[in-house]
Amino acid sequence: MRRAHKVVVVLAILLPAPAAGDIAYITCQNGEELSLIDLASAREIDRWHLPGKPAGIAAGGDALFTVSPGSKMVRRLSRGGGVFAEVTLEGGPTGVALDAARGRLFVSDWYNARLWVLDSDTLATVMELPTGPSPAGIALSEDGRFLASAEKDADQVSVFDAASLEPLRRITVGTRPFGLRFAPTGLLFVGNVGSNDVSVLDVATGKTRATIPVGERPYGVAFAGARAFVTDQYANTVSVIDLETLTRETTIDVGEYPEGIDVTPDGQSVVVANWFDNTVSVIDPNGLTVLNTIETCDGPRAFGRFVLGGGHQ
Repeated sequence: MRRAHKVVVVLAILLPAPAAGDIAYITCQNGEELSLIDLASAREIDRWHLPGKPAGIAAGGDALFTVSPGSKMVRRLSRGGGVFAEVTLEGGPTGVALDAARGRLFVSDWYNARLWVLDSDTLATVMELPTGPSPAGIALSEDGRFLASAEKDADQVSVFDAASLEPLRRITVGTRPFGLRFAPTGLLFVGNVGSNDVSVLDVATGKTRATIPVGERPYGVAFAGARAFVTDQYANTVSVIDLETLTRETTIDVGEYPEGIDVTPDGQSVVVANWFDNTVSVIDPNGLTVLNTIETCDGPRAFGRFVLGGGHQ
């Protein structure tokens, strides 16, 4: 079994804390920084230097996990900006997902058809899971039963038992799947950038419930209320999908080349990172309007979960 190396554990260095609130932690690949956006005041409150072209992120509890494909570095950061641990993963680290309950971090390896399973405290490699070629997004179901990875060059999703990590099935989806996320209903939504649609999967049975046309190059998926929100990279829109009928309701204009998308803990704001605009758009998921557009550092990607409640500590 191949192993990660260069594991470094260091002490956290806490920085001064601004006011509490929901914070969006936005990885900026071009600028090699991380923007901290206070969503209550609709402003950027800090920037951290984050070398290695960061893109993927998983925020949970009191920690942030970032993936920098340029340096192959995965980091565990405190919410105050300190580095708890970092590791160099030899391959193509891309997507990241946190299983906080089991103390595991999953990172996809774009070049070697695998998921790394890391200890979420130390970032030491625990094991590896085989996937199809070019795994990108990773998702954990809300009930903790299933782990799924989108495999872009296989047009499929691999599903694992999240507790035992045993492979369960591989499900064919649309062309070139990239981002994916489980809905509160338990269904898995997969953005297929090559076929401009979303596959809706029942991973327990391996059945496809629906294939929903959306805007050009769907990338990330998030959920608020009874709706799914999908970023359409080339269309500069977010597609809105009704979770009951599994049909597209409408689209919302956002910034140029929207990618990462997440929702505040109360479900009252959807946050979208616009890569080419250097902004985030904040959407009202009830009125389906853009509430705020906030500047970030250069090249915001925010691929994964990036919003935390409770303020910057």
